[in-house]
Order: sequence, then C-alpha cells, then structure tokens
Amino acid sequence: MKGIYVIIIRVAEDVSVNVGALGEMAFAKGLYAYVGSAQANLEKRVKRHLRSKKRRFWHIDYLLDNPAAETVKVFLKEAAKAEECKTAKAISETSEPVDGFGCSDCHCRSHLFQIENYKFMRETMQVFPKET
Repeated sequence: MKGIYVIIIRVAEDVSVNVGALGEMAFAKGLYAYVGSAQANLEKRVKRHLRSKKRRFWHIDYLLDNPAAETVKVFLKEAAKAEECKTAKAISETSEPVDGFGCSDCHCRSHLFQIENYKFMRETMQVFPKET
C-alpha cells in the first residue's frame, strides 16, 4: 500500500531536541501532528517510525526518540505523494507549524504542527492499526 500518514504525538514537557541537520529545536509541551508519506510499504514505514530502536534518518525520528514524546495515534490514507503536502497545508490552516520540520523534499513551510486536537483526522483517514 502506498499513501500518507499522520502521527499524533504528545510532548509531555517543554524540550529541546537536536534534529540532525536542523540542529537544536525547541518543542513546547502539547499535541503535534506529523505528516509523512511512503510510496511503497506504507504500514512498514509507520511501524519503523514507532520502533524504539532505529537509525535516525527522518526529522521525526529525532523527536520520537525523545523520552518526553509519546505517540498517541496514527492515521493512514491510501493516496499519491501529492496528498502529503495537501494534508500538511490543510493542517497548517488551524495549527502552528514547526518551521522547516519534515519538509526538506518539498516547498511546504512544515510537515509538523502543534495542534489543539486531532478529531479532524477521523473524517478523512483510517486509524492505524485499525480499531476494533
């Protein structure tokens, strides 16, 4: 399956994280949404992000490896890569972007956003793994 995903992350306290090439970044306590894509093996990509032991490669790996960060929920959608930026743009209209995060391969301002809630994701995406 190819498509996009949104990882909902709770940061339990204000933290500073070294995010590879982006350097030191401050994350305020709160809820965040990270938008990513995989044009092959979507579920495998998501599972990789959720593992505790992995090589840090994507910006999100650095944040998820911080003890203050906890994955709350993951949403998936079968879609073309262009949907990743469309989703990021839609989320940016009601949230605070973390400038430069997760968007080194596109022209978006960010693919990580501090959000109030994630109810809107249920309208357009499925929960991973599927809730029963």
